[in-house]
Amino acid sequence: MATGDLFPAEWQTFSDPVSGVSVQQLTNYKGHSHHFYFTNPGWYANDQKLLFASDRNNRTNLYSVDLASGAITQLTDLAPVPLPREVEFLRACVSPLNNEAYFWHEYKLIALELDTLAQRTLYEMPPNFDVSMINVTADGRYVCASISEDMSDRFPVDLLRGYVGFRETWEAMPLSRIMRVAVGGPNEGAADVVWEENYWIGHVNTSPTQPHLLTFCHEGPWHLVDNRMWGLDMQTGRVWKLREREEPDEIVGHEYWHADGVMISYHGRKANGYKFFGQMRYDGADQQEYAFPHNTGHIHSNDFALIVGDGGKVVRLWRWNGRGFDGPKALCQHRSSMHIQQTHVHPRFSPDGSYVVFTSDVSGYGNVYRVAIPDFDTLPDVDD
Repeated sequence: MATGDLFPAEWQTFSDPVSGVSVQQLTNYKGHSHHFYFTNPGWYANDQKLLFASDRNNRTNLYSVDLASGAITQLTDLAPVPLPREVEFLRACVSPLNNEAYFWHEYKLIALELDTLAQRTLYEMPPNFDVSMINVTADGRYVCASISEDMSDRFPVDLLRGYVGFRETWEAMPLSRIMRVAVGGPNEGAADVVWEENYWIGHVNTSPTQPHLLTFCHEGPWHLVDNRMWGLDMQTGRVWKLREREEPDEIVGHEYWHADGVMISYHGRKANGYKFFGQMRYDGADQQEYAFPHNTGHIHSNDFALIVGDGGKVVRLWRWNGRGFDGPKALCQHRSSMHIQQTHVHPRFSPDGSYVVFTSDVSGYGNVYRVAIPDFDTLPDVDD
């Protein structure tokens, strides 16, 4: 198996035992496969192809599935790397404008041309740092990434399998930087530190329409961090809190941009167990929050009209009714163990909102699935 190898479709379709909807399994291999993290869309080629990672031939590499034919193409052939920088693509991203994907390999931020499969190094981080999420700006000119001091020489760290070292890393207050790395043109590879502080930074999410804006989080136990969500204007350098904690032990997280690149959504829980879902502008204006009961899990939406989550053992939907949310309704079961990050469900709507992509290891191995969105009212209620 090598770069550019082609493989026949692996997909199969079945009727979901909970909702009766048709579910399409896109991958079927005796090794884990998964799509990108839910904040990082993996579609390209006019949304006709989807990037995914897969453990095949005892290696982890990047692949593409043609959503019309099911045909699979191997896009990389990377040498394995030991912890804490193992080869993984949960944090990878794609730029449809540049027709490129970006990912970490060891200390290097790699650009992959999706047509030619040529690779080039954009940036190499300092040796005592470790990686986090990356995202490309809306104009395709920069890749933004957070890097933090590597703590694995002080205590065990394995964040992908059981969050080992999670609290310890937060308590250590590592030096963290948000890097902006130029893509294309004579300045390609030029790297600027657009924000730096002694707090663990993660989840750098660029606005899909506003090239100068991104959000990041203060990583750590949600109820203990000083403030989870932050905004950053890369033109001015201004940083501001988003959705400040309103009471002790309140948690807020899983923030993501709407497709308009202006509104941001998140969910949370108060100390008394009350669960809520909200949205606000990137500047903190127009904040709205509504009751959002039942298990939420990871959430995603293109706007405020229809929300998908993965709490419990089913992929579930909520619908905005003008005053709050109807549901949840069961779209389909996922029954994923979520034992490791690669088998977290991470449901995400397609760019046109017509279907949801998610990962599950219900088959024994992580695989990628998609399911079209039927009429909301035809779906069964979720009873957990």
